[in-house]
This record gives sequence, C-alpha cells and structure tokens, in this order.
Amino acid sequence: MLYSCKLKSVCHLPVIYNKKINTAGTSNTDVPLADPGMYQLDITLRRGQSLAARDRGGTSDPYVKFKIGGKEVFRSKIIHKSLNPVWEEKACLLVDHLKEPLYIKVFDYDFGLQDDFMGSAFLDLTQLELNRPTDVTVTLKDPHYPDHDLGIILLSVVLTPKEGEHRDVKMLMRKSWKRSSKFQTQSLRLSDVHRKPHLWRGIVSITLIEGRDLKAMDSNGLSDPYVKFRLGHQKYKSKIMPKTLNPQWREQFDFHLYEERGGIIDITAWDKDAGKRDDFIGRCQIDLSALSREQTHKLELQLEEGEGHLVLLVTLTASATVSISDLSVNSLEDPKEREEILKRYSPLRIFHNLKDVGFLQVKVIRAEGLMAADVTGKSDPFCVVELNNDRLLTHTVYKNLNPEWNKVFTFNIKDIHSVLEVTVYDEDRDRSADFLGKVAIPLLSIQNGEQKAYVLKNKQLTGPTKGVIYLEIDVIFNAVKASLRTLIPKEQKYIEEENRLSKQLLLRNFIRMKRCVMVLVNAAYYINSCFDWDSPARSLAAFVLFLFVVWNFELYMIPMLLLLLLTWNYFLIISGKDNRQRDTVVEDMLEDEEEEDDKDDKDSEKKGFINKIYAIQEVCISVQNILDEVASFGERIKNTFNWTIPFLSWLAIVALCAFTLILYLIPLRYIVLVWGINKFTKKLRSPYAIDNNELLDFLSRVPSDVQVVQYQELKPDPSHSPCKRKKNNLG
Repeated sequence: MLYSCKLKSVCHLPVIYNKKINTAGTSNTDVPLADPGMYQLDITLRRGQSLAARDRGGTSDPYVKFKIGGKEVFRSKIIHKSLNPVWEEKACLLVDHLKEPLYIKVFDYDFGLQDDFMGSAFLDLTQLELNRPTDVTVTLKDPHYPDHDLGIILLSVVLTPKEGEHRDVKMLMRKSWKRSSKFQTQSLRLSDVHRKPHLWRGIVSITLIEGRDLKAMDSNGLSDPYVKFRLGHQKYKSKIMPKTLNPQWREQFDFHLYEERGGIIDITAWDKDAGKRDDFIGRCQIDLSALSREQTHKLELQLEEGEGHLVLLVTLTASATVSISDLSVNSLEDPKEREEILKRYSPLRIFHNLKDVGFLQVKVIRAEGLMAADVTGKSDPFCVVELNNDRLLTHTVYKNLNPEWNKVFTFNIKDIHSVLEVTVYDEDRDRSADFLGKVAIPLLSIQNGEQKAYVLKNKQLTGPTKGVIYLEIDVIFNAVKASLRTLIPKEQKYIEEENRLSKQLLLRNFIRMKRCVMVLVNAAYYINSCFDWDSPARSLAAFVLFLFVVWNFELYMIPMLLLLLLTWNYFLIISGKDNRQRDTVVEDMLEDEEEEDDKDDKDSEKKGFINKIYAIQEVCISVQNILDEVASFGERIKNTFNWTIPFLSWLAIVALCAFTLILYLIPLRYIVLVWGINKFTKKLRSPYAIDNNELLDFLSRVPSDVQVVQYQELKPDPSHSPCKRKKNNLG
C-alpha cells in the first residue's frame, strides 16, 4: 500500500499532455480527494526523446524511477548509449489517494560511480480521466536549472477506481527488468471481484514469416535481426537470423486475449550485437480489434523509426475451455460432463482438432505448515497454477499458515509432455509477493483422482522448503493426438528473464557435457582395445561379429539395433535389474547453484568483476548455453533408451518398428526419392509452413538429467497424510 506524504514544490516541473484531458464528466477531479477508495494506475513507459548527454561519448545510459509519496514503486531497465531510449515497460500500481503526484526521475547509469541526474517531472493524478487510456508527454527539468532543456518522456496511463476492494486483493507476479536481482520483480495486484477478466477470452496465434529490406546496422552492411512481441505482460522473442537483411523466421507464437475488444500487440525488431547492447531496427503494432475472428490474416507491416517490412500471419480464435470454480462445482464428478469429456478425447476423434490433446483438472485443496513470511509470524498465502503459458490463481487466505482454498482449475492440454507448476506466494500489499514454495509435476506422471500431499520445493526445484500442498489432479488425453503433437515444435514460454552468468551453472554444464563426451571416448577406447587384442577372447568375438555384420549388413538393421537396445533396457527394468541410478552429481551441483543464487540475492551489489564487464559476460553466457544444449542433447538420448518417460520410449519403439519395416520392404532409392520430392516442393505446397525437425522435436520432450532431478517428487512426512488427517479430525 502506498501511503501519502508531502512533496515539496511541484509547480515548477511542468507536465504536458499530448492528449487533451477532459476535466468534466468522469474525470477524477469530481472525486473527493479524501476518498479512502483505492485506485489502480497502469503505466506504460514508452520511450524518451532528446535526453541529456551525461557521458564523455555524447550519450547516456538512461533509466527511469517512479515514486509516489516519496517511495520508489518502479525502476526501469537501463538502455545503454542512447539519448532516444525505447523501454516499452509496464507498471501496475495501487494508490490510496490521488493527492500525491507521480514523481518521475531519470538517471544516467555509471558503473562504479554515482548515477547522474538527467531530469524529473511530476504527473498530477487528479487531472487524469478515469477508465480511459491517456497518452502523456512529460518535459524533464532540473529544479536547479529550470531553463535547461532535458528532453521528454512518453507515457501511456490508465487510472481505474477500486473503491471498496482493498480488503480482498491478491497479486500476480510479473517480471520486470531492473539493475539488480534485488529489484528483479514487481507485482500486479488483482482483486477478487476482477477474477473474471483473468480468464482469457481467446487465443491470438502469430506466425512470423519473414522480414524484407531491413535496416543494415553492422559495419558489413548487414544485420543479425530478431523480433520481440508484447501483448500486456505476455512477451515473446524470435530466434536470431545471422547476417541478413531479408530474414526467414517461420516461427509461431500464441497469446492469450483477455479483452473482448482486442488489444494492441507491440512489435520491435532488433539487431543482435555480441559484446554490446543490441541495436534498435524499428517498430510496428497490430490492432487486434480491427481483425475478424476465426480467420487468418496476412499482414505486411512497415517498420516505423526504421526501414523494411515484417510479414506475419495472425489468427484470432475462441478460447479453449479454461475455468476456475469452487470444489463443489466439479466437471468430472458430473456423469454427463465426464462422459462428454471422455467422448471428446476418445480414439475415434483422432483427427478432430489436433491441437486439443486433452483435459486437465486440478483441485487445489489446502496447504499445511507454510513458511511465516510476515513479522506477525503468519503469511497471506495464495496459489498460482501454471501450465505452459496458461496461468490461473486462487484467492488469498489472510494470516494463515494452513490455508484452505478448495478451488478447481481446468485447462486444455496442448502438449501431454507439459509440466504443471503450482507455486505458493505470500501477498504483500506494499511490495512484491514473497515466494513460499513450488512443485513441478509432469502430466505423464499424474495418478488420476488421487489426493496427494506434495512437498514444496525451493525456486530451483532442487530441495525442500517448508510446507506441503494437497492437490488432486485428473488428466484425460488422446494418446494418438499426443503422439502426433510430440513431433512438432514445443510451445515457447513467455520471456520472463534473460539468462545470467553463474559460475556454478557454467561448471555444472561443463561437467554434464564432459560426461556425455566421456561416454563416446570410453566407447572409442573399448573398440580400440579390440584392435589391440588386449583381451584375446573379446577381440576374437568382436572380429567374428564384424565379419558377420558386414557380410550380411542391410540398412534396416540400424533401426533394428536401436529397437533391440530399447527392448533390452525395458526387460532389465521389469525384471528388477534397473541400472538407472539417481544422479547425485547433478543434484549436488544444483544445490550449490541454489546457494550461489541466494548469496547473489542477499549481496547483489558485491559482484565479481566478470559480471560487470558486459562483453565478457555475453561470451560466457553464450558458452554456458551451448554447453547446456550439448549436454542436454546427450542426456535426452540416454533417457530415451533408459525409459525415463515410458510414453516416449514406447513411441520410439513404434517409430523404430515402422522405420525397420519401411527400410526392409522398400528400396532405398524410392525412400530417398520421396524425401527429396517432399523437401523440394514443401515451400511450393505450403509457403508459410513452419520448418521443424521431427527428431529434435521428439527429443525436446525428453527431460535432461537436470529436469529429472527437478521433477522428482519428494516424500512427505508421514504425519502429512490425507487419511491420517481425516482420522484426527474425526477423533
């Protein structure tokens, strides 16, 4: 909660509006300033123009602070080396009184030195029209030198009254770019009576096809372009296309549409620069209210403030079945509704809406023994339930360490390999919500209709934290649809935070990759030992096997060999001779990484020199990510043959059987001919098809060793048993 406090001399810092504000009618000037009701202030920090130069190179590294009542409520990310920075950041604030103006201050970031003041301004909240978006231009001034021109800041603001709702407020966590991990998150507060808008009304599917004649930003006359999309708090980033002005992306992104009238999708194009900040290429927008529903629109958008075009396909469709209800309203307990759901995902409806793979129902019942986050020794817990980019949340139970929510959430499953994440937060009225615990549950590991006590884990999902949460989950899906969906690209997660450099993470990824490489090295040593006749019996057997295989070799024997390996491992597992071992090495490294993260959070300003040099950090992060990708690739192959996810291993067996039969029955030249014709004519048949590799898409669903550790279910204390608790209550 933001408490009012007097500010000194605000009249000499002017505010200029580029949209005329109507002070009659619904303007908040009609509302008494002593009104104790709460207001929600939604601010979009757009950009700055002609800001003051504070560095020797004639530029600045500006960032913006918002203050209300002398208290900092928002801090933007830093835009390096720019006098015309583009932020496009959103802040959602609750204010008790409109007497206090919004104080806007701009600074130039200086590493190791005190940041330079670049100007300030005040925004009089009493002059804003209620419930109406307003574009605002504020002129920056220095109180000590009022004649100096310090540039302007462009904002969009919406002021909404929240009278009588301040007693039942909850928060939805949102990431925000800030200078240090200390300011990494801000909170968006939503009241219980506004629960309904939290359910999305439709899906906006965007396919980024290509760019044409983009602006050259590099010295070689080319660019390394990528595109960012933003709709409200939802953000996506495309892949980087190196050294081209006419990139071909072929990527798809899905947004949730919360407003009936549509919305505006902000699109920005950037040039990737290693070792320094990325260059801005241009921007454009899509007004969704101007597009018709259930129809695909091809758009060629001119980039503003730059050069070139972007070509996109945009489709607006009705929302899938998503709901929040009380425990008494249960879809699966109604025989008619359950029968309808089972019929929808029956084997007979394989080719009906391939994107609708299944149905998920999550009962969030209660939690016990939560961590006390407030000074009173209590917490105000609420629960966030996430499935990919679908996010719903419960109400807040105040001053309770054993909250009961008794809510039922339903989702449509688009990918059966998704992971359900349930996170418990403590609501804090005047700052970000505090993390209390989290569980991650792969959908394929769920046992239907069983109420279970899940031990809450830390943020990294590597170890337990205090408390358990009781959930009852049901999954109904079509296995054939789920298998076909496995062979197309995974849904991308919203952009939340960039990878940061971590010594422990870099070491962990190096060790993981080393272990994968050592498997190949040991295999090479073993084969070489056969050539050296270190063991005559083994070398003789290998020599006979070599002659037999080469003499009788056929191409179909390759998938057959992989099929035999999968089958061998399966019989080892069912016979009790499972050679899979718990990866304690990865667990230990994850725990070390968690300790390092905690240390960084507590001492964010005392960072090593390597984290202060952007160029070195960029290179190290790239190496860190490459090591992770290589190690994960090897681990996923291993986990496929280890039957870590039986559904995927059975799918691999079916595919290998099909490949074996095809190679056995059809001559190779015909197979290559069909493959070549398909490749050459694919773009002619479907010009905007998204390129994909079915094998890589399959492997992306197999968890790496790190994910296996994160998804492991911890054993709860025997005292936290639903049955035992019921007996105690009866007693």
